[in-house]
Amino acid sequence: MISVSLVYNRKKVAGNTAAIEVRITHLRRSHYISTGVRVRKSEWRNGLIVNRPDAVELNERVECLVNNINRIVNERLRDGVPIDVVEIKRAAWNMSDGKSSNNEVLDWITEQIPDLNLCVKTRERYVGVLRRLVEFERFKRWSDVTVENLYAFDSWIRRKNREGGELSDAALYNYHKCLKALLNRAVRFGVLAQNPYERVKGKFKRGDCLSVEYLTEDEIAAFESLDIAHGSLLARAHDLFIFQLWTGLSYSDTQHFNIKNYRLVDGSWSYTGLRIKTGVPYVSVLLPPVVAVLERNSWVVPKIDNADYNRCLKLLGEMAGINTPLHSHLARHTFATFMLRHGVKIENVSKMLGHTNITQTQRYAKVLAMSVHEEFERISDLLISKTQRQ
Repeated sequence: MISVSLVYNRKKVAGNTAAIEVRITHLRRSHYISTGVRVRKSEWRNGLIVNRPDAVELNERVECLVNNINRIVNERLRDGVPIDVVEIKRAAWNMSDGKSSNNEVLDWITEQIPDLNLCVKTRERYVGVLRRLVEFERFKRWSDVTVENLYAFDSWIRRKNREGGELSDAALYNYHKCLKALLNRAVRFGVLAQNPYERVKGKFKRGDCLSVEYLTEDEIAAFESLDIAHGSLLARAHDLFIFQLWTGLSYSDTQHFNIKNYRLVDGSWSYTGLRIKTGVPYVSVLLPPVVAVLERNSWVVPKIDNADYNRCLKLLGEMAGINTPLHSHLARHTFATFMLRHGVKIENVSKMLGHTNITQTQRYAKVLAMSVHEEFERISDLLISKTQRQ
C-alpha cells in the first residue's frame, strides 16, 4: 500500500510561516519531500493555499510536484522498481515540465535546518548562511555546487563585508563550516554525489586566533566584590557570570543546568554531561564560588535572555573598572586560562570545557605562552634601562 498526500507544518515549528510537504507513505513508513513552499497558517485551508495574491501560482506549483511524484511512483510500481524516496525526489524536481523549482539547493537547506539538533544561537548562524546563499544567487541547482562556486562565494562574502564592516577570519570560517556541514548532510542523504569542500586545499581554514581575551585575577576579584541589590536583573547577571567564571560552562549550558543531575561525592558536587551545542562530554565540579551563587538563588541558575545578559555585563564591567568589554563567553575564556595558569593539565581543562579535541584548548596555552614572553621582554627592557643608568 502506498499513498501520496500533502502535509502542512509537520514539525510544528513556531513562526510566521511553515513548510508544505509531500508525504509518501509506503509499508507503514512515511517519507517527506519539500515542495519549497512556505505559507502562514491563515493561508492554508483544506489542502489549498488561500488568501495570497500568488495563491493560484503556488497551488499550481504544489499540484505539479504532487502529480510528478504520483507519476514516478506509478511507473516504479508498474515496472517493479523499489521505492526510493531520494530518487523520487530528485526525479520529481527535475521533470522537464517547466514547473520545477529553480532553487532546489536553497529549498533543501530551508527544509533541513529545523531538523538539525542545534542550540538557538547555532541555528541562527545556519539561517544567516542561508540568507547569504539566497543573496549570492549562484547555488540554485545541485549542479551549481562546485569548487569554483565555493571560491566565488568566499570572495563575495569578503567583498560584501568590506562594504558593510569588519568581519574576523573566524566569522568568515563559520560560513564555510556551516555550508560544509549542510553539504555533507546532502551527500549522506544521497542528494549530492560529492562535497566539493573535499577538493578545496586549505583555503577556508579558521585564522589563527591568539587574541583570546580573559580577565586577570585582580579583575575577577573586582567583579566578584561588586555589591548589587539581590533580585535585580544586574544581580542575576552578576551571579550568572560568576557561575560561568568558575564552571567554564557556556551560556547555553548554564541555562540548562539542573542540580538534580549532580551527585554529592565526598563533599563535592560533580557531573559528567553533554554540551548542548556539540553533544561532547564534559566534566563539571561545583567550586565554592559556584555553590555560593546557587545557595543565593535557591539552587537554580538565573535565567536571563542572552542579549539582556550581555548588556548587563557591559555595565557591570564599567562598575568594576574593567577595561575589557565583558560578554558571556569571556567567562569561559577566563576559566580556561585560570586553570592552565594554576597548573591544571591541559587534557583535564579540555574535559572541563567539553572541547571536541585538545587542539581547541591549546589556543589558551598559546595565549599564556605569549603573556610569559611579553613578561620576559618587559623584564629585559627593565634590566637594559638599569644598565644604561649605571
